[in-house]
Amino acid sequence: MKIIDLLKKDTLSISFEVFPPKTDTVFESVKKAVDEIAELKPSFMSVTYGAGGGTSNYTVSIAEDIQKNYSVTALAHLSCISSTKGLVHSQLEKLKDSGIENILALRGDIPEGMSTEKLDYRYASDLAAEISDFGGFCIGGACYPEGHPDSANQNDDIENMKKKIDAGCEFLTTQMFFDNNILYSYLYKLRVHGIELPIIPGIMPVTSAKQIPRITKLSGCCLPPRFKSIADRFGDDNNAMTQAGIAYATDQIIDLFANGINHVHVYTMNKPEVAKKILENLSYIVK
Repeated sequence: MKIIDLLKKDTLSISFEVFPPKTDTVFESVKKAVDEIAELKPSFMSVTYGAGGGTSNYTVSIAEDIQKNYSVTALAHLSCISSTKGLVHSQLEKLKDSGIENILALRGDIPEGMSTEKLDYRYASDLAAEISDFGGFCIGGACYPEGHPDSANQNDDIENMKKKIDAGCEFLTTQMFFDNNILYSYLYKLRVHGIELPIIPGIMPVTSAKQIPRITKLSGCCLPPRFKSIADRFGDDNNAMTQAGIAYATDQIIDLFANGINHVHVYTMNKPEVAKKILENLSYIVK
């Protein structure tokens, strides 16, 4: 099923992100975690992609396995900054042959020192246009409630996002955020700019204080005082931080649902116990 059709439903739903193994040596453990998450029957599962090899080698096979063995719709990530047109077309053929109908089109992180002057793809909008021309896929894109790190300001970021939409993106998934008011303000700005397509909020349950510096560095998201207090109080106790992080994420999700959001995407970090606990916390809400 195409995700745009899932998003048209009025029922509340949860989807999960997983990532493939980085090496063959950890394939079985990652596969087991992905299988356990798929057994929870989320509305769909997204599978991340490592440009230029590595995890990208497993993206298609894991996405195909999720659909065939668990009847869960798969969303395959595809990034382009290090890719050639030939590599992208090869990946699109593999996805098509595997029955995958949904792609999240991403630029990907620019490797340090890389020149972007003579690349086949410089932006996610270039990739979205390529996928659209190829045909047959529902295309999603990423958006940034606190602004893309490379954009001069949020208005500039939104104008660039329009290019992705014009290129064929049918829905957008947000970068993680820890203050729902930031998302609500962002959604209002998008509507003011005439952007009406579905926006899926992305939520990251933080289960270790060690994650926090990397999260803020990579995403540029701000941490509200309430979240900082939780990390300060429970960060030295792994079990307590896990419980508090899941509770914080659950609270965010409930608030989103209460304010008219019907679908939320959870970045699981391949932790089935986290995905399971969130669904248990929402057992009377997400049915």
